Amino acid sequence: MFAVLRNGVYARLFCAQIVALAGTGLLTIALGLLAYDLAGRNSGAVLGTALTIKMLAYVGLAPVITALVARLPRKPVLIGADLVRAAMALCLPFITETWQIYVVIFLLQSASATFTPAFQSLIPLILKDPRDYTYALSLSRLAYDMEALVSPAAAALLLTVMSYNRLFIGTVAGFLASAILVAMTAIPRSAAPGGPQPSLWHRTTLGTRIFWHNRRLRSLLALNLAVSAPNALVLVNTVVYVRDSLHRPGSDLAVALACFGAGSMAVALAAPRLLDRFGDRAVMMTGAALIPPALAGAAAMMFLATAETGWWPLLALWLLLGAATSAVLTPSSRLLREASTEGTLPYVFTAQFSLSHACYILSYPLAGWIGAAAGLGWAAAALTILAILGSAGGFLFWPGKTPLGPGPALGSDPAAIKEHS
Repeated sequence: MFAVLRNGVYARLFCAQIVALAGTGLLTIALGLLAYDLAGRNSGAVLGTALTIKMLAYVGLAPVITALVARLPRKPVLIGADLVRAAMALCLPFITETWQIYVVIFLLQSASATFTPAFQSLIPLILKDPRDYTYALSLSRLAYDMEALVSPAAAALLLTVMSYNRLFIGTVAGFLASAILVAMTAIPRSAAPGGPQPSLWHRTTLGTRIFWHNRRLRSLLALNLAVSAPNALVLVNTVVYVRDSLHRPGSDLAVALACFGAGSMAVALAAPRLLDRFGDRAVMMTGAALIPPALAGAAAMMFLATAETGWWPLLALWLLLGAATSAVLTPSSRLLREASTEGTLPYVFTAQFSLSHACYILSYPLAGWIGAAAGLGWAAAALTILAILGSAGGFLFWPGKTPLGPGPALGSDPAAIKEHS
């Protein structure tokens, strides 16, 4: 797997991804502490609003920004997005009002909605061999999982010698290092589409229309909904269950989250071999089939478990949920690559970025609001129903044998897109 890092262009971009993720991890922790300083017991509401703003920026702005910058060289787009993110992070230590958090987070996440899809759509142009691309997807999944494990530990260590405001400096450094690495990289130019430029509306909606008219991508859209359920349960409710239901120390929260990350990392490491042997559909549908029963087990655990009996089932279920979500997510970009032409790659990747985050606008409130109003067991039960709907849609939209070739070109009319289904 790591042999793919011998490609110098990909290796530098992968390093840029890692340092940007490290900066984002520090940002998440420092932002929570800043919100607590400004709002005290209402800090959860502040963070919930900031998270909603983040998702709205991802869902609403990503397709529009991609359409606007479509004909610009990708290197300055990526560097510009990193510089905007660094500038916004630099503003955070000077914030004194909660509304200022919302403005800065909106601008920062708008830049992320520019950077991430453009970055992801570059990798298939650099690694044209399908096996190399699969290795890159596994490494990317590992990078996200390692960030979730390492960033909290690094932040805890740094907080012993500095105030949380200085963590934002680490965020700035991460984004600036990412910009420098991108600037040092010879990024391939995508082929410029010939003929007249399609309308902004056509370009903004192209990725979504390709999704809707392609059976495997419709399946992926449903699977995004299924995956959002366990992620929401783990991210929103683990801390409440560990601290309030099990009455365990804060360090055990890190252990529980580490189990989820470990399950995800194990599947990411095994993904190239699994995909070679069983194929995309078998791996992804296995993950989708495991999510609802694991969530149902979590609901039963939260209804019935006591402080003495609930700890080990939590670790086992979180390990299983991490593995199941990774089985769905790790191969997903292979479907995007196969359904795209070089000209439509940015639009399809942006559609996945936007539509997948739209699912969290539904799952996060289910996890948080139902958990607060009715209890964690009912929140897990509601998320189980959501996962059942998503997994069932994934199976229905993706029959056992569905041919998949490159999608329509950038200027294709709606009829041509529909025929590609």
